Amino acid sequence: MIKKIIGPAAALTIICVVVTALLAGTNYITKDIVAERAAATAEASRKQVLPAAASFEEVTIAEEENGMYAGLDAAGEVVGYVFETSGKGYGGAVNVMTGMTKDGEITAVTLVSHSETPGLGAKAGNDAFISQYQGAAPEGGFAVTKNAPTADNQVQAVTGATITSKAVTTAVNEAIELYETYGKGGGA
Repeated sequence: MIKKIIGPAAALTIICVVVTALLAGTNYITKDIVAERAAATAEASRKQVLPAAASFEEVTIAEEENGMYAGLDAAGEVVGYVFETSGKGYGGAVNVMTGMTKDGEITAVTLVSHSETPGLGAKAGNDAFISQYQGAAPEGGFAVTKNAPTADNQVQAVTGATITSKAVTTAVNEAIELYETYGKGGGA
């Protein structure tokens, strides 16, 4: 009876050890490639939201969890900033990248990652929604409305995805605050 249990248990243990070793080895071999691709994707996203920049330099913000990058032209002059911020959506964090000129104009907004419902919350990444943020950053930030916007600081929520719309708006508003604090002659 014991031999019937020990034999299969030992076989399963050996299989688990071998598979774990193979997965660890694969992770070790590919970690640099994955990191390079992630960095290239992040750089491409920064270029997408601040196309006037030729390169980007990370700006260190004390005690901030958000990322900030100064966009530099070919001569090394600051042309704007890119902010990586997030808001709490329906399915978790909604990570957003916001580009702003050095004069405070929002050039573009893109969703970097999210876990929102496909077909509903994921629509917050559509151009029809995120293009509402482009232009001069309103004082006090943006507000979400379910109806057609009646003021310059309002964005119309994605139908059926108000929570996601608010998460994106929270992230963009954080970017505006960071710009006001660090980008507008405040420290970058």
